[in-house]
Amino acid sequence: MPKETVEALVEGGKATAAPPLGPALGPKGVNIGLVIAEINKKTASFKGMQVPVKIIIDPSTKTFEITIGTPPAAELIKKEAGIQKGSGNPLDHVADLKIEQIIKIAKMKEDSLGGKTLKEKVKEVIGTCNSMGVKVEELHARDAIKAVDAGKFDKEIKAEKTELTAEELKEIEEERKRLQEELAAKREEYLTKAKAIMKEMEGQDSRLIRKRMEEAEIPEPIIHELLPTEKVVPGKEGAAPGAKPGAGAAKPAAGAGAEKK
Repeated sequence: MPKETVEALVEGGKATAAPPLGPALGPKGVNIGLVIAEINKKTASFKGMQVPVKIIIDPSTKTFEITIGTPPAAELIKKEAGIQKGSGNPLDHVADLKIEQIIKIAKMKEDSLGGKTLKEKVKEVIGTCNSMGVKVEELHARDAIKAVDAGKFDKEIKAEKTELTAEELKEIEEERKRLQEELAAKREEYLTKAKAIMKEMEGQDSRLIRKRMEEAEIPEPIIHELLPTEKVVPGKEGAAPGAKPGAGAAKPAAGAGAEKK
């Protein structure tokens, strides 16, 4: 007998036998109380959020399996960090998370992360932090992974600690503001340097200007902002960058195609 699936949106940690779950599960013959308890256990970290859940039921044995849908890890990191987006350059940090927040995200994503243990899942989340320019416990994400390997956060991971004190939350917010101000200052510095290069190399091939900016370690988003990648116009593939339309095209022989009088 094929398995049956019930899907619903529930509030994290607060699922009940009321609609939509109760009426959908009733005809399936499963123990609704056990299903609700398992859902609430798996969604406890999503308090205040609507969470997609999927209950896969075996009609012959009345056994069930529950999977929890979650946003991508990057979205959860942004939510915890209180930021709209990550950094365009992993070396420019936009936020700093506590290990408890990383553990929280790892638990929220436990059904979709590849690691077998919570410690491995924590390292996966920190890896995502690395690509977003988010520090962990005041460490660059790469160094934070090394710290996890060294056992620095074993106590918190073993205890599955996810709660922060009001003081810690205040510290996180203050650090976020400091990093945002620092990033804004760095952006202005990069822009000034990039514009100086453009002025110095005015009239030169844009590819040479781009290479010079890359050598000066200007972040790619800023290079693209000031020097968008040129699109190749159909039929003009051989034209040199910046060449006028038709430049370089062979001129017709004298009299060729001329209208006879």
